[in-house]
Amino acid sequence: MGDLEDSTGFSLRQLGLTVYLPATVYSIGHASILPVVAVSAVELGASLSVGGLMVGLIGLGQVAGALPSGSLITRFGERAAMLLATVLLVPALLVAIAAPAVWALGAAVFVIGLAAALWGVARQAYMAEAVPVEMRARALSTLGGVSRIGAFAGPFASAAVMVFLGTAGAYWVYVICALLAGSLLMTLPPIAHDRRGSTPPTRLRDVVREHRRVLGTVGAGALMISVMRVSRQTVIPLWGTHLGLSPTALAVIFGISGGVDMLLFYPGGAIMDRFGRRAVALPSMSVLAVAHALLPLASGPISLTMVGVLMGLGNGLSAGVVMTLGADASPAAGRAQFLGAWRLCADLGNGGGPLLISGIIAAFSLPAAVLTMAAVGVAAVTTLWRFVPHHRVGPGDPPPAAGPPRAPGR
Repeated sequence: MGDLEDSTGFSLRQLGLTVYLPATVYSIGHASILPVVAVSAVELGASLSVGGLMVGLIGLGQVAGALPSGSLITRFGERAAMLLATVLLVPALLVAIAAPAVWALGAAVFVIGLAAALWGVARQAYMAEAVPVEMRARALSTLGGVSRIGAFAGPFASAAVMVFLGTAGAYWVYVICALLAGSLLMTLPPIAHDRRGSTPPTRLRDVVREHRRVLGTVGAGALMISVMRVSRQTVIPLWGTHLGLSPTALAVIFGISGGVDMLLFYPGGAIMDRFGRRAVALPSMSVLAVAHALLPLASGPISLTMVGVLMGLGNGLSAGVVMTLGADASPAAGRAQFLGAWRLCADLGNGGGPLLISGIIAAFSLPAAVLTMAAVGVAAVTTLWRFVPHHRVGPGDPPPAAGPPRAPGR
């Protein structure tokens, strides 16, 4: 029995076609448009600030779609929900390609964000159900890893197509990837845990109320993890610009950091499965906090690269930690709805991080913003230390509730 297989014979290889391949294809498509949404808005006559707002609308769509996604998945199942996401996604992309005005582009990218939320919650809900708990972190870290590989490849794919089709080429890449991912979902063998009626129906409000303590504690930790992750994507380019580095040099530094990031997702998952969730959550956030604290000392391309590698190390180790903590905390009844609320915590961090950095820069300075992110990292470590169980999660363990344990049978 290898590291990819558990004592029951379950193997991560079983998820290769049904989970990881569609997720990779989808991630390539989603990442292909991220560099060009603002450009598309400017081409339609928008200002640079409005162009930046267009990018933010994708994140706003993800936030708006997180809670409804859980209810849709509970009613129709994971695979049907992802196919619905494709049905929403392709017309929205076609509208973005043919958008006559900025408002049409904004509406389209908002729907793209809604579809991304539905796809993400459905994939996590399936993994939480289908994967044995002793392999959960490796499975979810691998899911996070293949998504990062797709995110790394997406801009290169869109760049190649845009040589021939212009800005619209990036959206056509996403259309093709969405249709291919949807086709894979339809043609591959049925997902064993994708069925309706397996648990009693629950209301979203009831699920959130019952689990509000864990959402307010461990969920707050997940929000701060997301803030730290997205900060890396913001502060490295800003500090490089502050140092006067060329766009080419910044791209190389960011690419090196991303390469380190992609190499570490599976080791992080293996450590979590073997030694517990804290064994990755605490060191990864500590490394990101230290890297942010060191960033103001970077005075040139070499030192900035070293800080970027350190950030990539922390970010890569944490690849599946948010999804794993959410799966651990999710109840059997109302799991998808809980994970929708969990996704909302993470998406608030993803969307709020850049806004926090921009606000601090406007009010104070770039070094102040970077050091504030280091403080957020310290707060994340403190929160995760307090509320994440220190022991290894095993079969039959209850969700890690924040507070007194539940009575048996509840």
